[in-house]
Amino acid sequence: MTLPALPQPLRPRALRPGDLVVVASLSGPLHAVDEPALEQAVVVLERMGFRVRRAPLLAGRRQRWWSAARPAEIAEELNALLRDPEVRAITAHDGGHTALGYLDLIDFEAITADPKPILGFSDISLLHLVLYARTGLVGFHTDLATPGLGGHWQRATAARQAELEGLYSTLLTSTEPIGALPATPTWECWRAGRTEGRLIGGVINRIVLNQATPYALPLEWFDGAVLFWEEAGGLAAHVWSYLQVLRHAGILDRISGMVVGIPDGIDGLDSPHASPTLRQIVLDVLGDRDIPVLGNVEFGHAGPNLPMPVGIRVALDAQQRTLSLLEPAVHPLTLTGEPGT
Repeated sequence: MTLPALPQPLRPRALRPGDLVVVASLSGPLHAVDEPALEQAVVVLERMGFRVRRAPLLAGRRQRWWSAARPAEIAEELNALLRDPEVRAITAHDGGHTALGYLDLIDFEAITADPKPILGFSDISLLHLVLYARTGLVGFHTDLATPGLGGHWQRATAARQAELEGLYSTLLTSTEPIGALPATPTWECWRAGRTEGRLIGGVINRIVLNQATPYALPLEWFDGAVLFWEEAGGLAAHVWSYLQVLRHAGILDRISGMVVGIPDGIDGLDSPHASPTLRQIVLDVLGDRDIPVLGNVEFGHAGPNLPMPVGIRVALDAQQRTLSLLEPAVHPLTLTGEPGT
């Protein structure tokens, strides 16, 4: 059987020392109590060798309801950053519940003309899926600035911080594949097997919501893919239901492997009232689909996050508890076609 051709990933140009990274409110607002964490995130990015600037909505501490501003205002600022040649990467300050409000206002042509890394997860994982679907842009599913770089990272050991900093720097600047991500004892083989495929995923509720919009990924793009997902909050029954939606959509019949993040704050998991484990929920919905499943991998709201670049080919061996990035997320050319460094 010949599978349909997948689009070539749209890789941004590799970042260089001194390049400008802008921290932006792409969803939720900045609260005063989180200012120290944001300042620490800036320190981390500067330590990687980048210049850092706050986008205007973030600098002005704007807020409207649960968002940093009206969706149209957030889209206007995002589009301005996408069109600005000085801006070489955009990292989300935090997640939230706003991206669905401005998907139809994004300047996709600006992304195609000058692709640049957009970093973040949670609500930002919706952006990764939409931009990948519309342009092929590699999605940098990484920690958010304030709760991640300035929060979870600061509570990790010094060795773990250094490891993550090296991973993120390599992801953004190196045109060589990262290879095997650093495994920890939390990783569990939930179903043995090996596979290679494109990495696609994010927060599971955002995957489901996106597939209900005009920005859904074509089902054929899931053929042979390695689906990664995590969830935070809600109920165990919600996770089961989201997986059932993916089953009904035919996605679970198309993927070749699955990687599940560490759950965070989900009610009804491992409770004393005969509730299931996350592993049991996953295997219940998968049924007899014989695909490798690797569980409890460090990405998602439990943080800190390993990088999971959307659209990049990976190798998964659940029995050996390995996940390897087989391709770089960036390319070595400048916008004018001159060799990068």
